[in-house]
Amino acid sequence: MKKTLLILLLLISSIGTMVGCSNQKTASGTPEESTGSEKDSDYPNKPIKLIVSFAAGGGTDLGARLLGPHLEKELGVPVVIENKPGSGGWIGYKELLDAEPDGYTIGYLNTPGLMTGYLNPSTQRKENLDSFDYIANHVLDAGVIAIRADEDRFSTIEELIEYAKKKNVTSTTNGVASGNHFAALQLNETLGTKFKPVHFDGTAEALTGVLGGHVDVLVAKAGEVLEAEKEGQMKVIGVMMEERVPQFPDVPTLKETVGEVLNYSSRGIGAPKGLDPVVLEKLQTAADKAMNNPEHIKKMEELGLNIEVIKGEDYKAMLKEEEQSAKDLQHLMGW
Repeated sequence: MKKTLLILLLLISSIGTMVGCSNQKTASGTPEESTGSEKDSDYPNKPIKLIVSFAAGGGTDLGARLLGPHLEKELGVPVVIENKPGSGGWIGYKELLDAEPDGYTIGYLNTPGLMTGYLNPSTQRKENLDSFDYIANHVLDAGVIAIRADEDRFSTIEELIEYAKKKNVTSTTNGVASGNHFAALQLNETLGTKFKPVHFDGTAEALTGVLGGHVDVLVAKAGEVLEAEKEGQMKVIGVMMEERVPQFPDVPTLKETVGEVLNYSSRGIGAPKGLDPVVLEKLQTAADKAMNNPEHIKKMEELGLNIEVIKGEDYKAMLKEEEQSAKDLQHLMGW
């Protein structure tokens, strides 16, 4: 009888120990199976919002809408694109940064406006590149210089630069501190030209200004002038990249001809700082596969948009280089 009772007590003790182990908690007091990365192992399980900080119909919006279906396929949930234009992109960036860092709100980051939006002291913004987590760069859009097809004062980049060293030449921009505004300032500082920036609200309006003879030169991105060049309205005469671009293989770079002036815009996807590493890795992997999808690449090429996938910290490092380039031009803006 005593022996049976002892065995029974030992069994009860063993069962209690096993139950206690199965309910073991972390230091925070929550069960182990519901903490940290394990909690996010089922991500995503609801729609993801992708903020585009510019109006519908622009280059960023078109690229996002071409990418969206492929992202949905890789992530297994709807990707809902929301346009939040204004303040050089900073209405959208602010909404992105105010969102919960849970992976359900992500957004496009466009340069150089992302940097100039906080480098300009008048904005008094405290946010910077360290305020984001980085998923992947999507597009590198080369800066180009174009003239009217019937322009008779200059027909090559060499002739334009020589002309602009002697006389004032008006050139388009998409606003103060935009990429093409910086391009004009870079040309003047590097080559001794006299380009006078004329600010427009967008490339469509700027193109109309050049075609109407109100402005001398169009400074834009390759994808923005491709259609006008195909239609014979405009002639692209210079590319502001290290190498020639696929859209205009016969057009020389400025580096080849008149002197090194680099100007381009990057467009990539980021998130508010603080994403769980498991969530961030899933987003990076999905973006990489979606951006490199052959069907997506083909459609982007038809729009004149060059895909350049750079993930995570490498993407951030590229943005740091762009930020330094913007800082180098601050004195030209009086900042």
